[in-house]
Amino acid sequence: QVRLLESGGGVVQAGGSLRLSCTVSDTSFSTQAMGWFRQAPGKEREFVAAKTWSGDRTTYADSLLGRFVFSRGNAERTMYLQINSLKPEDTAVYFCNLGYFSNGAYRPTAHWGQGTQVTVSS
Repeated sequence: QVRLLESGGGVVQAGGSLRLSCTVSDTSFSTQAMGWFRQAPGKEREFVAAKTWSGDRTTYADSLLGRFVFSRGNAERTMYLQINSLKPEDTAVYFCNLGYFSNGAYRPTAHWGQGTQVTVSS
């Protein structure tokens, strides 16, 4: 059973930055890409960004363009989500996921991390 471990969340003031990381436990996994999602209190989980393991494709939610940067780490099993100019509305639990691209969109699989809390104070 492949496991995903997120880290890097915390409490930060508005305008600050955070870098979230997601590491996959099993090198035998074979999905094409990784995605990040977030869920704010009382709201549905929403797509943030996705990136192929090869690095040749990255996509972001239109509303988040410019402040989020999704990158690969030096370790084959880790990716990072840099969030800049944080706003109180970015407060949410952030989850990483394994998935693939199909028909131009990221498709999540059932492999999710446990989430990492990001809280932005005004």
